[in-house]
Amino acid sequence: MRELDETDMEILSMLAADSRRPFSEIGEEIGLSGPAVSDRVTRLQEAGIINTFTIDVNRGALRAGVPVLIDLDLPAESLTPARDQLQDADAVEHIFVTAEGDIRCYARVEAQNVREWVAGLFEEIAVNDYTVTLVDDVEWTPTIDGVEFALTCAECGNTVDSEGETTRIGGEVYHFCCSSCLSRFEDRYQQFESDA
Repeated sequence: MRELDETDMEILSMLAADSRRPFSEIGEEIGLSGPAVSDRVTRLQEAGIINTFTIDVNRGALRAGVPVLIDLDLPAESLTPARDQLQDADAVEHIFVTAEGDIRCYARVEAQNVREWVAGLFEEIAVNDYTVTLVDDVEWTPTIDGVEFALTCAECGNTVDSEGETTRIGGEVYHFCCSSCLSRFEDRYQQFESDA
């Protein structure tokens, strides 16, 4: 398994800032050809480091509603259905789940209908309480700079280094710190498949 090098990190940083940036332009900046950048991006995708390329729509410029933070206090059994409901809601841009099992989301909704929208969204889901906070200004700048990147073993959670292994099981890519973790994972996966 190849470790992430400085060039991979530079490519990730540039794509995080603008995922539509041409590979030839990235290559000029870091001293590689466009096809070489494309090969590296493909390897990062195959390794599961890059999942998707997305766009960040400025809904404010589209006059798509008032920005609000919604804090939900939920019983434990409502966490998954509430999260699923929020993921399907067009107005919701970001969802955060706290260590206590509460949900906070950032959304843009019509000003006069915020509470009505929230109530309608969760009419079939138990919610202990919720608060809605009007947001005055938003800055969302996801970055990978200053973050230590390391792949983690799918079996034991340890860091995967250059001696680790990567394999595709059931259509998904998994990383392992050693061959014994890979074997244990494959055994459990096969057992799960035969039981299903």
